Amino acid sequence: MDQSRHSLAAKTNFRRIFEGCVLFSLWMCAFVSVLTTGAIIFVLVSESVLGFGDNLAFFQKVSLWNFLTDTEWSPQYGEGKFGILPLFVGTLWVTGIAALIGLPIGLASAIYLSEYASPRMRKVVKPLLEILAGIPTVVYGYFALIFITPMIIKPFGEFLGFNVNTFNALSAGIVVGVMIIPMVTSLSEDVLRAVPRGLREAGYALGSTRLDVSVKIVLPAALSGILASFLLAVSRALGETMAVTIAAGIQPKITWNPFDTVCTMTANIVSMASGDSSTGSIEYRSIYAVALSLFLMTLFLNILSQFILNRYREVYN
Repeated sequence: MDQSRHSLAAKTNFRRIFEGCVLFSLWMCAFVSVLTTGAIIFVLVSESVLGFGDNLAFFQKVSLWNFLTDTEWSPQYGEGKFGILPLFVGTLWVTGIAALIGLPIGLASAIYLSEYASPRMRKVVKPLLEILAGIPTVVYGYFALIFITPMIIKPFGEFLGFNVNTFNALSAGIVVGVMIIPMVTSLSEDVLRAVPRGLREAGYALGSTRLDVSVKIVLPAALSGILASFLLAVSRALGETMAVTIAAGIQPKITWNPFDTVCTMTANIVSMASGDSSTGSIEYRSIYAVALSLFLMTLFLNILSQFILNRYREVYN
């Protein structure tokens, strides 16, 4: 009896030590994530806002008003112009086109997988959609440059009477829209499948068709979660870099023509970082100012999506 109690106590102590080690490992992983985020925020803020000693930050040399309202971005020419509006317009063009393409297709795919597809079909279709997420973004960029622009957009634009540039916002928006389809599909399908089965059965009991149940019952019940997935996908589109740099170009301008060359915030960061700007110069520090602006935009969308998810939980709990 004493030996059995001793063995049980030893197993209990070992389990406690093991669980403590696991808890400590998980805590360290969470701490590293928070520390990394804090370090990124510190670098962005210190280089663009604060500055140390004789090293003036970007906004200590360029006024915030000029940064937000100036319509020209040319940091490497003359005295330098640092108006973010051309970069914002280019980002808005690419993100808006991507949302118009990726969100409806992703939602329709999620509805099909959740409400129509058989388990066997779901096992085939879902991995095929997720393959899109595994393709390198550089491949998407060259696919837009070599196939989408000359084969699809250029004939269409010339038919409408527009001059289509080799690098254009429409081509970049299309490939980014294709890239966010797997995210929208996966997140939306999870939300749709989480809707209680009883709501579907009640609809069928009242004589509703599968389309009526999908569109009029399941979709409204999961609307808040779907909107949150949309916002997360838009955040993903905002941060896309290589595909946009290759497909849309790096010429910042304010234009209302989607067939024209634009430059997004991410593409500008790539071009400035790979250029001839010396470390510590105002041109170099403009990278951090643009990155901070992009970070704040993405942060706002993430907070908004989390707010929508919290409202969703409050309604259905």
